[in-house]
Amino acid sequence: MIERFYLKEFLTFKEADMEFHPGLVVFTGPSGSGKSILMRSILASVGLESVEAQICESSVTWNIDEERYGLHNEPLNVFRHVKKEKTRYFVNNQSTSKSSMESISSTYLRHLSLKDYSDFDPSALLKMIDERIRERTPQYTEMLEVYHTRFSEFKTLSDQLKAIEEKEKHLAELKEFALYEIGKIDAIKPRIGEDEELNSIKKQLSKKEKIEISIRQAQEIFSHESQVSAALGVLEVESAFFDDAMNELRSIFESSLERLEELEEISVESVLDRIEQIAELKRRYGSVEEALAYRDQKALDLESYETIEHSKSDLIKQINGLKTMLDLGSQELSGHRHAILDETVKKLNTYLSMLYLREATLELESCPLNATGCDKAVLGLAGTKLDKLSSGEFNRLRLALLALGVESMQGNGGVLMLDEIDANLSGEESMSVAKVLRHLSTRYQIFVISHQPQLTSMGQQHFLIFKDDESRVRELNDGERIEEIARIISGESVSDEARGFARDLFERSRGIG
Repeated sequence: MIERFYLKEFLTFKEADMEFHPGLVVFTGPSGSGKSILMRSILASVGLESVEAQICESSVTWNIDEERYGLHNEPLNVFRHVKKEKTRYFVNNQSTSKSSMESISSTYLRHLSLKDYSDFDPSALLKMIDERIRERTPQYTEMLEVYHTRFSEFKTLSDQLKAIEEKEKHLAELKEFALYEIGKIDAIKPRIGEDEELNSIKKQLSKKEKIEISIRQAQEIFSHESQVSAALGVLEVESAFFDDAMNELRSIFESSLERLEELEEISVESVLDRIEQIAELKRRYGSVEEALAYRDQKALDLESYETIEHSKSDLIKQINGLKTMLDLGSQELSGHRHAILDETVKKLNTYLSMLYLREATLELESCPLNATGCDKAVLGLAGTKLDKLSSGEFNRLRLALLALGVESMQGNGGVLMLDEIDANLSGEESMSVAKVLRHLSTRYQIFVISHQPQLTSMGQQHFLIFKDDESRVRELNDGERIEEIARIISGESVSDEARGFARDLFERSRGIG
């Protein structure tokens, strides 16, 4: 529920601060006082509307999926919309996006002003029927869970079979392509690090003659080695350092000459050709390592193509077994649904009659197996297509479905917001709507703008929106509520007769549960 709302600087409102209770919360006030502005502001505070208010803030009891949204829960989560140079959104002082806030809020709050057909979706209608069965048949929950688990496995295996069958269509081409790719890499037989070795050889070959000349010239130093040793002896200087240096130099020259002899046997053209082959692989695959990894993957693909028939046969057996169980399970679910259907339709039409709407039909049609069974729930309203209903009829039909759902609801339903649900209704129609909303308020916190005394009297909390130099809002006590109901009845000049009728209406509403 929403426990507190704060608004600052929006259109005709300078500031508003309200604390809400569970149940039916009614807003009333003269035309133009700011009722719709206030409702929009509450929606904006939780990301479901866009307004230019400086601050919109709601404190809610909703639980946030911390892992999904990267936000931390508090005992009371504070949603805030702040407008300065730009609009920013916060949850518990943690910055977030409007889309994230909207996603969180839409789980708990429903705004019934727009023509949202989700309540009439076959899956939503079927879920409502299932909830009614669960209430009476505890084992039905386990039946649904078993069916859902089996269908999920059936769907996974069926998708795998489709993938295999798709591969089969092109199996010869896939095999040929895999063999071609493997053969192309195997023909080159690249080694990791080979390109570096080849470039080193190429470099040495290009300097071979120059190296030979340089070494021959430098070897003249060894003809003076004995003279240097003798001089060091005369100087009485230990010659070991000189001997070691000369031996190391001699070793370097010898190994270099041996390497040059080896290079004599290497063809420059073959080295260049090999470098080009490796370069082509690198251009195509990125590196020698990636080329070899690609080759190994193609070998695995080829192996999988060889075993595809065996995999397909096993999958078909599993799918057929699951299909048999699902057929039996869906028929069992369907039996329970059909058994409760007439009673459900009768109860729905009771609510529709209270709301002065024509009778509805709710039928179960057979459909291909899906995650909910083999039934499709279809709602109709006698003589009128759902998309041809007026906004008032549309929302009253939704209220009837919500009221029906409350009967089997285990927990709280969240928050409902309704804009002028009783507009243009007669007194009897308005009272019927009010009674249904009071019934819904056992599971929902409901915010509603009302222009009728019947719904206003039913509110469990009543706020008056009024305007002098600015729009203001305050909660009314019982005496003030009776006076406001009398104003709604008779206008600004409140008569004693209107007060008497308002008091009687208010007191009678106290006895309605």
